[in-house]
Amino acid sequence: MEPRDLSSHAAYVPGEGIEEVARELGVDPDSLIKLASNENPLGPPEASVDALREHADRISAYPTSAHSDLTNAIAERWGLDDEQVWLSAGADGAIDLLHRATIEPDQSILAPEPGFAYYPMSARYHHGEVATYPVAKAADFQVTPETVLDAYDGERVVYLTSPHNPTGATIDLNDVEAIADRTGEDALVVVDEAYGEFADVESARTLLKDRDDVAVLRTFSKAYGLAGLRLGYALVPEEWADAYAKVNTPFAVSELACRAGLAAMETDDHVERSVETVAWAREYMAENLDAPTWESGGNFLLVEVGDATEVAEALKHEGVIVRDCTSFGLPECIRITCGTEGGTKAAVEAVNGVLDRRSENEAEAATER
Repeated sequence: MEPRDLSSHAAYVPGEGIEEVARELGVDPDSLIKLASNENPLGPPEASVDALREHADRISAYPTSAHSDLTNAIAERWGLDDEQVWLSAGADGAIDLLHRATIEPDQSILAPEPGFAYYPMSARYHHGEVATYPVAKAADFQVTPETVLDAYDGERVVYLTSPHNPTGATIDLNDVEAIADRTGEDALVVVDEAYGEFADVESARTLLKDRDDVAVLRTFSKAYGLAGLRLGYALVPEEWADAYAKVNTPFAVSELACRAGLAAMETDDHVERSVETVAWAREYMAENLDAPTWESGGNFLLVEVGDATEVAEALKHEGVIVRDCTSFGLPECIRITCGTEGGTKAAVEAVNGVLDRRSENEAEAATER
């Protein structure tokens, strides 16, 4: 007995963690700065940590009331009905839910390339096909309606990522609407706003009032600092309300995740401080890195360094963990998460030092030839 044919599937490649790098290098984990996974540099809100402690003795019960309370809080925040909020285990869980509700066998999705690997992964899990549209360096990674529609060929789900990972580019709300207007009647345009709190663009949530063909993804992993709890959600049109109960797994979001999410939503100051920290770090890196960067609306910056694998490996030995973007199809780029002031400055110094040494070595090699 073997699994079904998974030859067309690819494994998700996460950023390296502090513990695994510490073991690899034989160093103290506290000596490392991790800026590889776009986690919140300020950590979780204290209120969420307190909520975890307060409700820890309730993990023997299923999260019925907590699930309802969090759903209601999110719905009120966005001005929607409770049924339009689909809680999930991270935003990637919401992707699964939307695919269960849309994709018939052999139907397709249209996803950005490069982009979040889980869009195509989830589609294939659900026996769907995958088509892509280019997010091209030559166009400074900007996505226009023409970019998407030139590739569109009747796909059931069309993904737009704003801000985009790993480039940081955003999509104007008018462009989202233009794409939705020109795709088929049975096409769902999904706008992934996992990094939305950090961007100065209007959320596509405003389109849900008048449209039944747009959905929005959000997460508590980034601005709220709850990545380890796996908590996200989709905002869907009114017409989709009944589908959630039919495609959701029983109690997909845990009691503690719901309680932490509720507490986080009551402490907006943490999000505000996180956004301010990210804005400072993006500007500092863009101004002080000795390498080309692109404008970003996320909590990270894409940096062109030549050989990403070589530079990322060298940075590990300098105590800084960044994301090698080779797995995104950008072998010349690294992605640096916005850190604290100290972490960000240390990362910039380390990157510049590695690039300077590489430049010196290349010059010496050229002289010897």
